[in-house]
Amino acid sequence: MSETDVPMVLWRLHRRTDPGGLVDASVVAIDDAQRSADVIEGGGFEPAEGGMLRRCRTLADTVAPGLRLLMVGLNPSLYAADAGVGFARPGNRFWPAALAAGIVTADRDPLDALDRHRVGMTDLVKRATVAADELTATDYIAGVERLDRLCRWLSPAAVCVAGLTGWRAAVDRKAVGGWQPDALGGAPVYLMPNPSGLNARVSVDQLAADLARAAMGPSPGLTPLPTAAPRRTPRGGTPSADRGRAPRPDRS
Repeated sequence: MSETDVPMVLWRLHRRTDPGGLVDASVVAIDDAQRSADVIEGGGFEPAEGGMLRRCRTLADTVAPGLRLLMVGLNPSLYAADAGVGFARPGNRFWPAALAAGIVTADRDPLDALDRHRVGMTDLVKRATVAADELTATDYIAGVERLDRLCRWLSPAAVCVAGLTGWRAAVDRKAVGGWQPDALGGAPVYLMPNPSGLNARVSVDQLAADLARAAMGPSPGLTPLPTAAPRRTPRGGTPSADRGRAPRPDRS
C-alpha cells in the first residue's frame, strides 16, 4: 500500500466504525509527521492513547492522486456526518447541481464520484457543527493551511470551494465568485456560492454552471499565485456569512 492509498483506507474504516470507536493507528503508514496528522484529520479520526485512532463524528475525505476536481465544503453538518455523505441534507442543492453539470452520475455517492469521475471531496474545516457560525476565522485559516498541504501532495487539477465565507476569512476578505488569483498547493481555485437550501436565491442552474466551469479548469490566461497562505483575520475573529446570515455548513 502506498501513502496515497491511506486516505481511502481511513474512509472505509470510518464508515465501519461508530463515533468514538477505536482503530489501530498502524494503518497510517506515512513517515512525514505533518502529512500523517493531516491525513488522520481528513480521514475523520483523532489520535488516541495506546497507538489507536478515535473515530470522530464528522466526514472522511474521499481523495486520491489524479483528481479532476477537489470539492471543498465549509464544514460538515451533523446531519451529513451521521449520513456519511457530504451535502446530504435533502434541501441542499449540491448533488442536483452536480448531476446537472455532468460532473457526477450518481446521487449522493462520493465513492462513485471519486472512482468514476475523479471528483474528490473534503472540507475546509473537518469539525461538524449545526451551523457555520460556530466556526471562527482561526478554524478557517488552519483549514486552508491543511488544504494547501493536501493539494501539494495529491496535485488535483482544480479545487472548487463551495461557500465564500471561509475563503474570505482565511485568504481574501474581498473575494468574489469565480477563479481566484491564489492557488492551493499549486492547484487553481474556483470559488462558488454555498449550495445550502438557506441560500435559495442561488438557483440549481447557477450552481451547476459554477461546477461545470470549475471542472473545465481555468482559462489559459489565468496564472494563480503559488499558494493561498492566509493573509488576514477579519475584525472580531469570525467571518460574516455569504448572504448576510449564518448558513448551514456547506456539506449539510
